[in-house]
Amino acid sequence: MTNTSITSIRGRRVWDSRGRPTVEAEVRLRGGAIGRAIAPAGASRGTHEAIDLRDGGPGLGGMDVSLAVGHVNGDIAARLTGMDATDQRAVDAALIALDGTPTKGRLGGNATIAVSMAVLHAAAAGAGLPLYAHLAHDRPVRLPLPEIQIFGGGAHAGRRVDIQDFMVMPLGARSFAQALDMTAEVYRAAGLLMQEAGRLQGVADEGGFWPAFDSNEEALGLLVRAIERAGFTPGDDVAISLDVAASEFGADGRYTLGLERQQMDRDGMIEMLLDWCRRYPIASVEDPLAEDDPDGMRAFTAVAGHRIQVIGDDFLVTNAERVREAARSRACNAVLIKPNQAGTVTETHAAFEAGMAADFGTIVSARSGETEDVTIVHLATGWNAGQLKVGSFARSERMCKWNEALRLEESLGDRAVFAGREVLPPDAGKPLP
Repeated sequence: MTNTSITSIRGRRVWDSRGRPTVEAEVRLRGGAIGRAIAPAGASRGTHEAIDLRDGGPGLGGMDVSLAVGHVNGDIAARLTGMDATDQRAVDAALIALDGTPTKGRLGGNATIAVSMAVLHAAAAGAGLPLYAHLAHDRPVRLPLPEIQIFGGGAHAGRRVDIQDFMVMPLGARSFAQALDMTAEVYRAAGLLMQEAGRLQGVADEGGFWPAFDSNEEALGLLVRAIERAGFTPGDDVAISLDVAASEFGADGRYTLGLERQQMDRDGMIEMLLDWCRRYPIASVEDPLAEDDPDGMRAFTAVAGHRIQVIGDDFLVTNAERVREAARSRACNAVLIKPNQAGTVTETHAAFEAGMAADFGTIVSARSGETEDVTIVHLATGWNAGQLKVGSFARSERMCKWNEALRLEESLGDRAVFAGREVLPPDAGKPLP
């Protein structure tokens, strides 16, 4: 056995930002290094992503995770003890084989991703390196361009509006610190505008302002005003990003907007989004059509993809083969990378690599149910992803991640490079013609 051999794995139940149980894993190595990681949980989930294993039953609304924690302390600990933590691929292959299902349905994706990330942390600690540096292997890294929610909607806000995230991207920033400064001003301005309109009603799951609007488009108009109130030029300094999460209100080529009590077909949905892209400074659109509507994704990307980042989330579920197929069919031009969708670090990295090979935009992302875990910041930086989506500019489970990126930028000193607007299509943020 070496100093990087796994000597113990412990699972425990901890709590996420929605006050729901989730899984933490702690891995100890023979040399004394320790790694910990916590599984996040999504509200809007793709059909094909790894299973978030819950106990069911009356307790805690059926959301307890004692089964998943039991798997960490039982089968997983027994199988991985003695393995070398520096061989992430072998560790993850063992987890995949032990589970034996396509979506981690036996052990639970929440159990496997917590353990997989904890092993990664332990290996970095054993090498005496920050996690991002352990991942980079001496390759150059960049601090990612942040994508930050200002208004939360969809499944994150009781479906008060249909669009899930109304976000900003600080395209004019020259550093990660400046990007957060700009976002702070826009977030503050949006709150003041909501207060002046008598519509300030708290925040949604990810810290964005509660969407007290009469239409989905009203949020876009107010977001433009917030950018201007903050002293920035919409589209040049700060652009808009949307997470439509269309699978939440669309299926079989039909889409129902509850707020406007409007139903439309695929063509109507595409035209509505294209109209917004012509009239607002939108640089990025995530899941514009439902996960079961590849024809719609292709049609939207064919018109908008030369100027707008079109992201697959539920459509791709951090799956390498789905990313490759989307590249072949030109269904989108960017992929959201969520480790818990895949269930292991190795599978997550495979989806990321497939995106890079296709010249896709790659955005490492948090989930709506989050914790103090900051692994994704290191993944985005160490893998040189270029973009990071965490949620809003409020609530500690979000701010701890933004703050971790600030520390990384400071630690890099003169070697710090900020990805900035170069990770987007050249005319991103300019209205479509």
